[in-house]
Amino acid sequence: MSGGALLGDGPRYVAGAGLWSDRCGWSELCLPYTGLTSAFESLRLGPGWTRQWTTTWAVGGDPMVCTVAELTSVPVDECDPVRHFSWWTGQRHRPGLQYVVPTDRHHGYESHAEQRMLLALEFAGGLLEVLSQPFRLRYQTTDGAHDHTPDFLAWTRSGPWLIDVKPTRGTRPEDHVAFAASAEMALAAGWRYAVVPGLLPQIFVNLDDLSGQRRPLEDPLGLIGQLLDVADSGPLSFGELVAATSVEAIGRAFARHLLWHRRLGMDLTRPLNDAAIIRPTRVIV
Repeated sequence: MSGGALLGDGPRYVAGAGLWSDRCGWSELCLPYTGLTSAFESLRLGPGWTRQWTTTWAVGGDPMVCTVAELTSVPVDECDPVRHFSWWTGQRHRPGLQYVVPTDRHHGYESHAEQRMLLALEFAGGLLEVLSQPFRLRYQTTDGAHDHTPDFLAWTRSGPWLIDVKPTRGTRPEDHVAFAASAEMALAAGWRYAVVPGLLPQIFVNLDDLSGQRRPLEDPLGLIGQLLDVADSGPLSFGELVAATSVEAIGRAFARHLLWHRRLGMDLTRPLNDAAIIRPTRVIV
């Protein structure tokens, strides 16, 4: 297994160094995950394994089974979630639907952690498309065959990502093996793979706040231009920035809109209040 396919090899957040919203990648918003190294030893990866492991997809309401070696033949853009999301009284997890602006659709999730992952992908992942519960993987281990359904298959500007979301506290040894199998399958398909235990502290609070202004806004008062002109003078506090606009109350909403779309930057590890430092963007958007 090549570690290059796993989340964690790129830039990582360093405590105390700040995490600027205008230049971070989605993986930097996530807590680190460990536990795959020894799990690979349980997989059967002998000659021809990619023709022995299979994936089952839902295409037009019908199941489609193909080997890992045949993944390029799957019409992924025509696929639906391989299993349905359900709700019942007393269930321990919290499923729901999350609206994603780049796809202009709602996408299913099975826990609050998965919902937050979708938000992080939309914010900093260059998200183009996403499929929840994309397929069921049947893989071989030293003690027989097992099934695993990853949480998301996401198409981003940097390529496809296969993603599992699992808080560390609830992870079992067999989960590590399933994740290792998914990592191998993703590598064979030319995808990248990530296991996400959750988002870093304070990150979700800020993303949730900013996401309220992520949709397109009409700007008859020219507030976007005012905010960008003021921000170009150098870093200043959020309170100072919005106070310099012609209508401060509305300027606050537009400032959040520009932060979400990364035309302004802030330290995501700190609360977004009037004292938060805002700077002009340092990436091309």
